[in-house]
Amino acid sequence: MVGVLTESKNPRKYWSVLKSRLKNEDLEVATNCSQLKMLASDGKMRLTDVATTKQLLRIIQSVPSSKAEPFKQGLAQLGKERLDEIADPEQAIERAINIYRKKGYSEEWINQRLRSIEIRKDLTNEWNCSVLNKVKNMQF
Repeated sequence: MVGVLTESKNPRKYWSVLKSRLKNEDLEVATNCSQLKMLASDGKMRLTDVATTKQLLRIIQSVPSSKAEPFKQGLAQLGKERLDEIADPEQAIERAINIYRKKGYSEEWINQRLRSIEIRKDLTNEWNCSVLNKVKNMQF
């Protein structure tokens, strides 16, 4: 990923320097990257740094490159949208409906899905209230 985003002649060295910088800044990303044996360009299995989605997104934020900029802009847009949804949760519902439509689900399926989510939330809430009432009535 670093090689693609930076177009570095030596992406392994670039990653090594970036990883050191991230460690010096006490970012967990570089410290918590695991290694797995993966097929290298020379045909041999070599230990390769791997990361979770969250770690990869954080690494992208740390890469000073014009190729990384579209990803950074996209992450900023997603962050803004989620904050907007916190302020107005109906936007999250509309986003979900639009995603289902883009995936080709029928309006009937979408409505049924939204109803089942609401029913599950009500049932879970009822169970939680029941458990809390039982705990309140227990004597210790």
